[in-house]
Amino acid sequence: MVFLLIFITLLHLLTLAMLFIATLQKSWWIWDDLEITDLWYNCFHDNATNTWLCAATNESDWLQSVQALMVLSVVFSSISFLVFLGHLFTMSKGGLFYFTGLCQAFAGLTTFAACLIFTFHRKEILSQSRDLSKGSFGYCFILAWLCVPLLLISGFLYIHLRKKQ
Repeated sequence: MVFLLIFITLLHLLTLAMLFIATLQKSWWIWDDLEITDLWYNCFHDNATNTWLCAATNESDWLQSVQALMVLSVVFSSISFLVFLGHLFTMSKGGLFYFTGLCQAFAGLTTFAACLIFTFHRKEILSQSRDLSKGSFGYCFILAWLCVPLLLISGFLYIHLRKKQ
């Protein structure tokens, strides 16, 4: 039981860290080594000063929905972890972590929806005059997709986890 509790706690912290990175870092779409786009900024690398110059992204309804869903996912996962810690110390013996599991599952579903929207509507989101075939998905987009099954698995584990002591 202790190993399961440690495993599920570490899994939750890992997915929460991955969600933060996927939401805040600058790599959802990469055109080349000198230009990247994320949910918040378009960045160009200036070779003369060796710095990244970033400007706010062009707002579209699809981009705003992806932003909102990713922020909502981070919020659900954070609430889930705080509620889990609270239940761990206050719940009576034999209680189940239903609310924690549901919050974690909702975090997985919102991340899934955000990734699907970005996948299918990237042309409208990126709205550049550039050819999207010259670009590729960045590591933050891949991290967001990796979070989906991990969040759903941890949500399922929380729902079946029973407090023993």
